[in-house]
Amino acid sequence: MTSSYRLSQLVSLFGGELLGDDVAVTQVAPLDSAGDGQISFLSNPKYRKQLADCSAAAVILAADVASETTLPRIVAADPYLYFAKVSGLLNPVRLYEAGIHASAVVSAQAQVAPSAVVMANVTIGAGAMIGEQCVLHPGCVIGEGVSLGAGSCIYPNVTIYHGCIIGQRCTIHSGAVIGADGFGLAWNKDGWLKIPQIGRVVLGNDVDVGANTTVDRGALGDTVIEDGVKLDNQIQIAHNCRIGKHTAIAGCVGIAGSTSIGAYCTVGGAAMFVGHIEVADKVHIAGGALVSKSITKPGAYAGNYPLATRDEWLQNAAHIRNLDKLAKRVRQLEKKLADLEGGNT
Repeated sequence: MTSSYRLSQLVSLFGGELLGDDVAVTQVAPLDSAGDGQISFLSNPKYRKQLADCSAAAVILAADVASETTLPRIVAADPYLYFAKVSGLLNPVRLYEAGIHASAVVSAQAQVAPSAVVMANVTIGAGAMIGEQCVLHPGCVIGEGVSLGAGSCIYPNVTIYHGCIIGQRCTIHSGAVIGADGFGLAWNKDGWLKIPQIGRVVLGNDVDVGANTTVDRGALGDTVIEDGVKLDNQIQIAHNCRIGKHTAIAGCVGIAGSTSIGAYCTVGGAAMFVGHIEVADKVHIAGGALVSKSITKPGAYAGNYPLATRDEWLQNAAHIRNLDKLAKRVRQLEKKLADLEGGNT
């Protein structure tokens, strides 16, 4: 059933100021396609021109642009955050009927809360504990001794290896693998000797893990993802890493083993981290950056070249290749200049 809320009700729930008619809305939509019954938002100035032609029932915007439309509107300090709250209200999490599907394979030594939902072809190993109101979608594999906190949702075909700990209200999307072996190998004359990975993965509360993201178990200690961390799709987190609370990491990031990233950090897509480094709290890494050493101070960091045409890039690369020679020549010229200046005095 579709929910409907008047703008005055939204203001009552989330604050802000209502300007114009107190219309009802049933769904959210973008500025350029919103129509009857839909509410949109403006937070990025580059979409400001779309406001003039917007056909939404209402919009959420900041005070400095509130006069640029006659549409019913809610003025909010942070329109994007306000929109997120409204979207959550209009699109609540789907509820399922509790119970265990007949095709699920559940060990007699596992504990499954009565309010949990276990769908078709789920496997739950011995000693696993599934908390209240958890939802396990089809094809999930929950290993031996896994603990799954209350209210967590595990989407289809997720694998959680033995012994891992998942906190409350976590969301793990399809294809994610939690607790596979870390890449621990020792060279043995003519081949690699595998080192047993005997740690776990420990996820705090309210952690989101994107589709096909992998978090490896620790070699000796645990790999730890703290409360409120948000991981996008196709991220690799290696063994013994620690990700601080409320850090958000975008897709295709790779984090090598024993790296510690602080709290309240953000990491852009495809950034790469070498192993055995530490990143302070409140650090913001640009997309595509290579983090090759520890970062001890909060702030924004980038480490990639601006986009250029292929010919420009090749020309610049040729200069970069000769930077060391150029630096030596500059030092020689500086010495000669100093000698000449010294001879003139």
